[in-house]
Amino acid sequence: MLKDKMVAATLPAVDLERARKFYEEKLGLKVTQTDMGGVMLQAGGGTALYLYQRGPTKADHTVASFNVDSIEAEMSELGAKGIVFEELDIPQMHIKTINGLATIDGVKMAWFKDTEGNILSLIQM
Repeated sequence: MLKDKMVAATLPAVDLERARKFYEEKLGLKVTQTDMGGVMLQAGGGTALYLYQRGPTKADHTVASFNVDSIEAEMSELGAKGIVFEELDIPQMHIKTINGLATIDGVKMAWFKDTEGNILSLIQM
């Protein structure tokens, strides 16, 4: 059954080399495999991201979230690497960020985009 299997997010990239550099240098993920179509990057806890060459993303929603222990520390570190966090105001979802950070029912969240326009998030439970 799938309940015991690892899952990986699969994200499109207009410029695969640019995207790979972003995930390696800005986010610190490690390349574990490359093939003719893309690159697999390892994140923590046995999770992974697969980037593949394609046109621009069509997703207007979060495509991958990173669970973190201290969202403020992660935001600071990523901000120092040039990551810009999104300012959102989505009343129907009760999401409003202040300085890039939203808190809903004690859960802290922040969103940013990769070089390809994919929306990523940090989440602290």
